[in-house]
Amino acid sequence: MNKTKVALFGAGFVAEIHIESYHRFVPDAEVVAVYTRDIKKAEAFAKKHKIKEYYDDIDTLLEKTDVEVVDICLPNFLHHKACMKAARAGKHVIIEKPLCLSLEEADEMIAECKKQGKFLMYAEELCFAPKYERAREIIESGAVGDLFMLKQAEQHSGPHSRWFYEADKAGGGVLMDMGCHAFAWFRWMLGNAPAVSVYADLSRIMHDTDAEDHSLVIVEFDTPHGKVTGLAQNSWCKQGGMDDHMEVLGKKGVVFADLFRGNSSLVYSLDGYDYASEKAGNTQGWTFPIFEEVYNQGYPAELRHFIHCVRTGETPKVTGEDGRAVLEIMYAAYASAKEGKKIMLPFNPKADKPCDLWLK
Repeated sequence: MNKTKVALFGAGFVAEIHIESYHRFVPDAEVVAVYTRDIKKAEAFAKKHKIKEYYDDIDTLLEKTDVEVVDICLPNFLHHKACMKAARAGKHVIIEKPLCLSLEEADEMIAECKKQGKFLMYAEELCFAPKYERAREIIESGAVGDLFMLKQAEQHSGPHSRWFYEADKAGGGVLMDMGCHAFAWFRWMLGNAPAVSVYADLSRIMHDTDAEDHSLVIVEFDTPHGKVTGLAQNSWCKQGGMDDHMEVLGKKGVVFADLFRGNSSLVYSLDGYDYASEKAGNTQGWTFPIFEEVYNQGYPAELRHFIHCVRTGETPKVTGEDGRAVLEIMYAAYASAKEGKKIMLPFNPKADKPCDLWLK
């Protein structure tokens, strides 16, 4: 059987992760084209990764290639336009988090993909991360009883690109960048139970940004076994490398998992070396170089699953509707931080992007 042809939109940090995942872990797919707004970057990325074609115009790529899937790894403010073009060209869409910048954009993207009979697959890797997934299997076996609290934290010293710090391009700050992971994972763990309220505290501590760089958000979910509380802790203000861990509390036990600890070596170097782990910084002295970083974050399993769905017609585990639900929670979190009170869901605000509810 022929491989599924993929066009990768983007040539930045996340696109590097996706292309590594395709090359090493998704044998049924082949990335045959790349698009970026800068043709020189597109050419350099294509040569580096042995991709046949490169473009700086989406319409031209869609017209000249016979790709079946468009994988969108572009800055947040470009998601909607790229998705709509790909769907109208009859392509399945994989799209990195967050889904887009507004609920109106989300509804248009979902509707267009459904109209064209194509999958809109929301790339939330925590739903595929091996350590988190093993924990979920144990929890679903009943080992810790009925759940009453979920905690998830992702923290580091700040993003890779300047646009993350600009609210008009990112839609917000650290909440849009990383809080979306926690909200998607909470829903995943609870079988997409509805969120009923959100309370948030947002801060701007150390970065040159017009949005927030530190956030704490409490989300209450209504489940068949009663209320479950989710606590999301996200920060761009934590030094010392990536921190991504979770804790699940049940009436009969507790489960912990950590994506970046427990799978590293211990190294001491006077001069330093090339790379230890994401956001780790200087590699002189004692360091902990991580093993199979991309695999442990869940990207390979995620993309392998999405390509499988395209090839078989199986319904994706994480869809555009999931991305929209996450976006709604983020809107409520920004409103809560502004008003200093709990926001009830459903929540359908009049704002161009989530952080407008906090900034304006």
